[in-house]
This record gives sequence, structure tokens and C-alpha cells, in this order.
Amino acid sequence: MDALAHAGLSKTQLAVGAALSRTTVYEALKAGGPVPSAATVAALAGKLRLSDEQKQELLQLRRAAGKTASSVRVRNEGLGKPVEQWDPHDLEVHPAGTPTTPAGRSTGEQRALPGYVRRAHDRALADAVGEAAAGRSRMLVLVGSSSTGKTRACWEAVQPLAAQGWRLWHPCDPTQAEAALTDPDRVAPRTVVWLNEAQHYLGHSQTGERIAAALLTLLTTDRGPVLVLGTLWSEYADTYTALRHPGEPDPYRQVRRLLTERTVTVPDTFDEEALQAASALAQDGDPFLADALTRAHAHGRITQDLAGAPELVRRYERSAPPVRALLQAAMDARRLGVGLHLPQAFLIDAAMDYLSDHDYDQLTEDWAEVAFAALARPVHGKQAPLRRSSARPSRRPPGTATPARTPVPAAGPVFRLADFLEQHGRTTRRALCPPASFWHAAHTHLTDPDDLRNLAHAAESRYRLQWAHHLRRHAADYGSTEALCELARLREEAGDREHAESLYRQAADAGDTHALILLASLREAAGDRESVENLYRQAADAGNSAGLVLLAPLRERAGDREGAEALARQAANAGNSAGLVLLALGREQAGDRLGAEALLLQGTGAFIARVQSNVAQARMWAGDRKGAETLAQQAANAGDSYALVTLAQLREEVGDREGVETLFRQAADAGDVLGQRMVATVRERDPEGAETLYRQAADAGDTHALVLLAQLRLEDGDRESAEDLYRQAADAGNTHALCKLAQVREAAGDRGSADALARRAANAGDAGALVVLAQLREAAGDLESAEALARRAADTGGVTPRLDNRWRYGLDADGSPSPPWI
Repeated sequence: MDALAHAGLSKTQLAVGAALSRTTVYEALKAGGPVPSAATVAALAGKLRLSDEQKQELLQLRRAAGKTASSVRVRNEGLGKPVEQWDPHDLEVHPAGTPTTPAGRSTGEQRALPGYVRRAHDRALADAVGEAAAGRSRMLVLVGSSSTGKTRACWEAVQPLAAQGWRLWHPCDPTQAEAALTDPDRVAPRTVVWLNEAQHYLGHSQTGERIAAALLTLLTTDRGPVLVLGTLWSEYADTYTALRHPGEPDPYRQVRRLLTERTVTVPDTFDEEALQAASALAQDGDPFLADALTRAHAHGRITQDLAGAPELVRRYERSAPPVRALLQAAMDARRLGVGLHLPQAFLIDAAMDYLSDHDYDQLTEDWAEVAFAALARPVHGKQAPLRRSSARPSRRPPGTATPARTPVPAAGPVFRLADFLEQHGRTTRRALCPPASFWHAAHTHLTDPDDLRNLAHAAESRYRLQWAHHLRRHAADYGSTEALCELARLREEAGDREHAESLYRQAADAGDTHALILLASLREAAGDRESVENLYRQAADAGNSAGLVLLAPLRERAGDREGAEALARQAANAGNSAGLVLLALGREQAGDRLGAEALLLQGTGAFIARVQSNVAQARMWAGDRKGAETLAQQAANAGDSYALVTLAQLREEVGDREGVETLFRQAADAGDVLGQRMVATVRERDPEGAETLYRQAADAGDTHALVLLAQLRLEDGDRESAEDLYRQAADAGNTHALCKLAQVREAAGDRGSADALARRAANAGDAGALVVLAQLREAAGDLESAEALARRAADTGGVTPRLDNRWRYGLDADGSPSPPWI
């Protein structure tokens, strides 16, 4: 401190001059603070112009202090513990399998983890860690499939922080995460927050948004660097980041804000460079990689092999019928929305109808005990197919408000399905609907309202309407206000408005502000405008910005333009720009284009940028070039690549071909191959040029361009070439191409091929081909075949609206039409 005063510098000036963060300098100079790194001491000494002797003295004092701090740690330094004190397996890094021990090498010499091969995502991780070490809080979430090395990558990335005295905190479960993250001061500077399988935190219906908001606060407060690392399966990332339409519920608004520009994808396989690096490590004596490469070199799924994934699948496929039935019930439960911890009683009862009559008759009295014992035995990756687990109790700080809804714990033991088997089930069982014993066991044994509500949705999307009703009713009984609202919606659709209003009021009285919005909609249909405005205001006062969004147009229609704009801006300031959008669209329809443009230019974010792009397109087609260009440029500046297409079309109209190509190239570089497709649309009078551009788009990875090109060939009568292009797109993962190809084969009279293609599309997650074929067969008079295809489509889920209310009372679990039940 004397040297600092002598130099005439403030701590901030010292930080800038030494190229250190302000927090690092403050911590280094604070009495009783953490021991600074040698690099920090050297940087400070250099800026303060200390002699070499003084520098050495400081470094000796630092080493002595470091030894004392490491041997006697009595002061509470915040959540977690030093990075170097963690075992990676305690952070859920998958243990590697047990390789064959090479001759002359003892098992004790084997490393706990296989050698690490760095890939593209490791560079992004290293950048985030480097910025955190330099004093800037950062967050990065690795997105990819199970067992692709996401958690191991995070572990390797934080190792440099160990030498700098960083701590690592691993929340044990979402409840504990909520308790800590709602109080960001409990997370000390220079802490890694470890959110492995982040869906268990961010996806929780009651706490996910609060956790996301707390993390945003933690990342943006100026109180010292923290590093938040997480992992997430792709399907969850897609769900959380999908934009909502104005007025519809937005359960992941804060989560979407948190994840924006903070994710990086981890590929399923090693590329050629990574395989070469793995081979080099194997040749240098790494037994784990050498063992894995013998099986996985051809397909590149190295990390999955190391985690024992292939052996898990083999165990599942070769297991005895009772074991397989339990695993299939667990797979179906997880893929349809049941939480991690599956009650044993539920699994036992659910498994019954997964057994054939013969296998059911062979069951012994102790079949369940024997089956669970077999499932507990780990494979070589030290993972058990179905292991006993436990739901941790909720521990909340004194004085913390009790949650509005506390799930009733399941009775008896609970089990957790291995991650890779869960994902395997999501893929291989995608087109299958669980049997009756599954739904009955869920209704009998499950108590978590979110689990029950998720299963109600799954049943409804598969036309199992009777089970959907009872599961939703059960969820409401256990405290789900969302289920009450869904029951109210169904009563409203059935014309029973009085009952619907009663249910909405129950939900609102239980604290569900969205129920106020839905009740207002019901009252608006009844013509009760005064009640509608009052309900919207209640929702807004309770913190639901949708109330502001919907109230604004009411004030606008009442002539209170100033009040409407104030409400819309208030909603936008709360993170909901839909109010501005609704007002703008209203003014656009009323002919006030300048007023609409002024409102849209006030908004920010990806959602309003896309709306600006759409309005710009409408302006362009209406001949308003100036207005279109203003909005399109605003949207493009906000990152909406579709707006670049509009700007390019405007350039094309005035003959600026060079400008057109530049803008479309920018759209393609931004990841929007729509740019090249739109070039083809603009130049549709030039078929050869269009085909060339479609080909360029396809070569850039746009499989939809192949589908469009196939359509051109089909219109020209070249069916053979069209089918070949559809197959290319389908082989590249475009399920819509499978649907189109199925239709072509059906039209050619090849029903067997059409059926096979439709099933392939359904197994890949797109049951649209089954619906299309059903409609074609029905139109041709083949009602029996049409019915079978429609039922198969229903089993996949997600196509209920396209089946045109085919079965009034739904389907029974076996797929037969349900008799009247309501």
C-alpha cells in the first residue's frame, strides 16, 4: 500500500496499468483476502516499479501465504471449494470404461481419465475461461447429445483457474440452486458455477425463470468475475430458445435471454483431425483411447464408447423380458416428460403391459427384485442401466418464502435411467404410444403435478383423451394451476363457459396471473369490456407483462393513444416487446404507416427484429420502398438475416446486381441459406440460374434447396430425377423430403414403398407423411388402410390438429376408438 501511495496511483489506475481486472487488484491488496497468483504479484510489482529484490521478497511472502492458506482454511470463502479439490467424477464426468490392460502394465498405472482430445468447442471454452480469468464474468453452455464429452470439456477448461485460486460450486439439485441463486451475494468472486445438465435447473416450471434471472444478475453485477458453465441436450436448447408469438405464454423468456449468444454446439462424432489426435494418444500408451478406437474409429463416436454407451444398449437389447419391460417403461416416462426420479412402484406397475402374454405368465413372485438387481449392475463405463437414486430434500435459507406449490414426494425407492438409454429411447421409441398399464401406473403412483401435466399433454397429443383428462385432473388436485387452466380451456371449447370461468378463477386465486389473462379473454367474448380491462390490470399489477401488452390495444381503441404507448413501452422495458408490435400492426392496418414504423423502431430484440422484417416485406410489395428499406435496415442491424433478403430484393428492383449478391452472401454467411433460395425466387424468370443457385444452396448444406429443386424436376415431368433429389435430402436428415417422396411413390401406385417411407419419417419424428398417406387412401376409398395409418400417426404424437378430430372421444390405450366417456 505504501508503494501504491508513493506511485500516486488509485487502485483502478493500477489495474489498468498492470493489465489486470479491478477485482483482481482489489483482492490482491485487501487485508485477509485470497493469496494472489505469482503472475499478479509480478504485474503489480512491475507497474509500481519495485526493485528486483523487493519483487523476490513479495514472491517469497506469497509462497508462504499460499502454504498457510492451503493448510488452514478456516474462513468461509463462499460457495463450493477450490477447483483442485474436486474429483471430476463428482461433477458428473462419465467414468471411462475399463480397458484391457496391455502386457507389462499394471492396472494401478492406468489414469483415472482417458487422454483428452481438444476440438472446436474447446476453443470457445478457452476463450470464456480466459476472459473470466481476466476479470470479466462469462457464461457458456455446451449443447449436444448425451455422452458426447460436454462435461469433460468443461472440466478440462477450468483447470487453468485452479492455479489462480478459483473455487467451483456444483449445485446438487435445482431446489438448492434456487435457494442460492436468488441471493447472488452468496456466490463469491472467482467462482465457477457448475450447471451440468442445465435442463434440471432452467427447465423447472416453478424455479427455472427465477434461476435464469438470478444468473443474469450474477453475470452483470460489478462485483468480481464469475464463470458459469453448463451442459444441455439439443432438444432442450431448441425448446428454450424458440420465439413465442404475441399473446401466447412465454415460460422461458428469462432462460432465452440467458442462453442468447452463450451456447456452443458439441458434435456427436470426432472429425478426422480429432481421430488422428486420439490415435496419437493411444500410440503414446493411453489404454482407454486405444481400447475405444478398436470399436469406434469407423463411426467416430469415441466419447460415447468411453462412457459405456454401446454396452448399455447391448444390455438393454439382450436383457430378459422383465428387465427390458422396466427399461421401456422408464424410457417412455422420461421421453414423455416425467422427472429424473422414477418411483419403483410406478415402474413395476407400468411394466406389465410391455410383456407378452407368454412372458407375463412366466413371472415369478420375486421377478421385480431380480430385475432391479440386474439393472443395478454397471457396464464397463461404470454406469448402471437403471440405478437407485434419491430426491434431495429442499433446504431453504431462514426467512425464505415457502414455494406456492411443494410436490408431494413419491412413496418408496426411486430410480434414475442412464442418460444414454434415455436418449436411445427417445430415438427408437419415438413413434410408439405406451400401453394401458403405463397410463394407469402414472395416475396411481405419480404425485408431482408437473409430471402429471406433462403426461396429460403426451396423452392428449396421442388422442388418448380420457387418460389426458384424468391425469390433468390429478395434476390440478396436486396443485397445478396450469392444469386448472387447461381444464378450463377444454370446458370453454365444449361450450360450458360457467364451469370454465370457475376453473380460471380457482387458478387465479391460487396465484396464477396467466389465468387472469385467460379469464379476461372469456369475459371479452361475453362482451364484458369493463371486466376485461380490470383483469388485464390485475395481471399487470401482479407482474405479468402480458397484461400490459393486451391492455395497450384496448386503450388505443378507446382513443387513449398516449396511454396505449405508455403501456406498450412499460411492457417492452420489462422485456416484452409484443405490446409495441400489436400497436404497430394496428396502426399499420389503420393506414398510419409512419406511426407503425415509429413504434417498431422503439423495440429491441430478435422477436421485434423479425416482425420488422415481415413488415418491411409487406411495405415492399405495397410499393413503399423507403419505409421498407428503413425497417429492413433496422432489423438487419439487430441481426435478423431475413431482413438482408428484403434489402437485396430492393436492390434487385433498381438493377443493383452487385449489391444483391453482396447482401445475399451476407445472409448465407450469417447461417441463413434462405438468402440463396430467395435469389432463385427473384430470378425465377431464369430457370437455369435458379437451378444453379439451388445447387449452391444445397452444397452449402441447405437440404430444403434439394426439396425445392426436386419440385422443379417433378413439375418438368422428370420423376426419376426428383426422387433422387428427395432421397439425397432425406439421407441428409430432411424428414419433409421423406414425406414428399412417400407421396410420389403413392402416386406411382407403389404403396409398399410409400408406407415404408412414411414409417421412416414417423420414426425420425415427422408423422406428417402418415397423415398425408391416410388422407390419400381415404380419398381413394380405402378406408381401412386410411384408418390404420391415421392411428399410427396418432401414436407418434404431435399431429392431433392434422387428424381433424377423427375420433370424437379419442382412442383407448390399445389404439381402438374410445366409447363415449364424458
